[in-house]
Amino acid sequence: MYQTIFKPILDVIFAAVGLIILSPIFLVVTICLFFANDGKPFFFQKRPGKNGKIFEIIKFKTMNDKKGIDGNLLSDAERLTSVGSFVRKTSLDEIPQLINVLKGDMSFIGPRPLLVQYLPIYNAFQGRRHEVKPGITGWAQVNGRNAISWKKKFEFDVWYVDNLSFLLDVKIFFLTIKKVFIREGIAQEGQATMEMFTKEGNE
Repeated sequence: MYQTIFKPILDVIFAAVGLIILSPIFLVVTICLFFANDGKPFFFQKRPGKNGKIFEIIKFKTMNDKKGIDGNLLSDAERLTSVGSFVRKTSLDEIPQLINVLKGDMSFIGPRPLLVQYLPIYNAFQGRRHEVKPGITGWAQVNGRNAISWKKKFEFDVWYVDNLSFLLDVKIFFLTIKKVFIREGIAQEGQATMEMFTKEGNE
């Protein structure tokens, strides 16, 4: 009953309240990233939601679109702006996803929505992460975020699916606040972001 009735209602209420409270920060970050990213403060991308249904996620854009002499985008580390780095480290880039929560695409808490290109290479166990709505934060995020392996991340995601409850969501919420302040697990060691999940890494 919590998952099907109360959780969606709480998501909408807290997302609406969150957008109102965070609106001044939302505006300031939007302006800063507008100038840092040549007029593109937001990042839109297709992501799989519950049952693999595709939706468009919205986040603050922390990397610019600069390309090398070969015409290809530079590495993540080279494109990560100083403003973007701050926004990422403080998790402010997640604020626009409150709009996704209001639309019903996401929940406050659940497995993070990953890339559409990963769908064909999930095994049956990994695919179970899509039995619930994806979240802004989740069990994997408070247990290592991007600093843990893909194998461990999927184990945490599926564990959450099997143990979803109101008390667990409350625990994850407060642990997320703690992680934001101590800034743990922002990226894997030696990388600006999480490495890509590949078919080879799933064997």
